[in-house]
Amino acid sequence: MLRLFPFVLIGWLGLMLLPAAHAEIVSPQWLKDQLTDDQLLIIDVRETEDFLASHVEGSVNLPPMSLFGEGYVMPPMDQLRELFSQLGVDHQRRVVAVDNGDFIWAARLYWVLETLGHDQVYLLDTAWGGWEEGLLPLSQTPTTPARREFIPMVNSERLQTKLGTMAAIGRHPILDGRNETHYLGQESLARRYGHIPTALNYPCSQNYETTATGNRLRGLDVMAEVYAELPKDQPIILYCDGGAEAALNYVVLQALGYQVAVYDGSWVEWGNDSALPVVNPSE
Repeated sequence: MLRLFPFVLIGWLGLMLLPAAHAEIVSPQWLKDQLTDDQLLIIDVRETEDFLASHVEGSVNLPPMSLFGEGYVMPPMDQLRELFSQLGVDHQRRVVAVDNGDFIWAARLYWVLETLGHDQVYLLDTAWGGWEEGLLPLSQTPTTPARREFIPMVNSERLQTKLGTMAAIGRHPILDGRNETHYLGQESLARRYGHIPTALNYPCSQNYETTATGNRLRGLDVMAEVYAELPKDQPIILYCDGGAEAALNYVVLQALGYQVAVYDGSWVEWGNDSALPVVNPSE
């Protein structure tokens, strides 16, 4: 994640000394109860066309790819500062991230904001529109947010680098959030196939379930069993293809009390660097 240097240069050693934070995963009813708070800002991380068709009244739109720069890494710092300032984010605002039920886009926003030092971020546990009819006010009129000044203050414990990930191989857990076919080397979005050595496969899709009204995050009691074998006294590095699926694992694991960081370059960077080791079970 060279775009943030010299602000960020971390390895697994630094993470060992830091306590785990706890993610804020909230329900539509919680959101309804907070709507009168002037410091609440709902950011709808869906495509603009979907947002304009209908959105929670007062929310602002952030198309998912706005959270990615070249190579699917975090955009440059000055670009992010301007982006969030225009959306009306500052460090007094409480931000609720909503998306279409893939949850990876809202989770990516959550992780980016936390990495930039914003510690009042919430993730809605329900796909957009999957709540009880009439619970939340809807609109087709976009809101023009009043500009606020967003000042990034990089929280390096949330971000991992290629070098830090390399150092963690065989020493600390590395989780691959991609589908099993990618982990096994049957598919790849990079030139090479397979996964980072010693990485364990925890697809991000296991964090949610499909219901009659759309996807919903599984309860933390259920997910605690899924991740039960992971240590809470060690740093855990998360990756996927481009840092979105890993972000969903990040939110859930953080909520469960684990020490986690996302390797932003993920497989797109690792799998395209022939100098780095890979394991390809399909060979």
